[in-house]
Amino acid sequence: MTRFMTSPDFIPLPDYTEYPEAEMRARAEAFYANIKRRRTVREFSDRPIPRDIIETCLLAAGTAPNGANLQPWQFVVINDPEVKRKIRDAAEEEERAFYNGRAPQEWLDALAPLGTDANKEFLTTAPYLIAIFGKAYDLLPDGTKVKNYYVTESVGLATGTLLTAIHEAGLVSLTHTPSPMGFLNEVLERPKNERALILMVVGYPAEDCQIPRHAMQKKALDEFVTFI
Repeated sequence: MTRFMTSPDFIPLPDYTEYPEAEMRARAEAFYANIKRRRTVREFSDRPIPRDIIETCLLAAGTAPNGANLQPWQFVVINDPEVKRKIRDAAEEEERAFYNGRAPQEWLDALAPLGTDANKEFLTTAPYLIAIFGKAYDLLPDGTKVKNYYVTESVGLATGTLLTAIHEAGLVSLTHTPSPMGFLNEVLERPKNERALILMVVGYPAEDCQIPRHAMQKKALDEFVTFI
């Protein structure tokens, strides 16, 4: 990909399809009916997933809008059991510090209905982990640093697209965010211009998978939307 162009170059909008209002409504309702079934899970099966399915979901993530089309993200896909074990060991070390003193009580109280603790078995059970990094800058072939813009926002949009694609494929996921996550740069040997933002766990749910009843509670439209 060419990093910068010297002047704008526009083409007609490709592949846009307009639908009649009735079909628009039906498509929006069908999407909502599907996506509202999505749940975060912490109990995964070790059942393998064909790599091409993960690749297609990542291609979908790569279509997300982003600052100046610089696409300031890097996805590292982990399937190797030994690397997953190293990640789990490092993540649980941070989580033990979090639950045993680092986290304020208010935060622990907010997490209590989810039943989480420092044990992260899913990191070694699930077939895939996807470490999602934001890139503060890129390096040109001559070593010049070129700043990226709206990195966090761009990575957030790509992550949301990836979550939706994974759900659409019939898989489940968990966005795991141990803090700090610097250990991912070390374990995965990532450069200094990349900062780990999310560790996504992907797979099939365990046969006896359960979720907190609390997680079923979603705000009504008028609680989080304002029309002006």
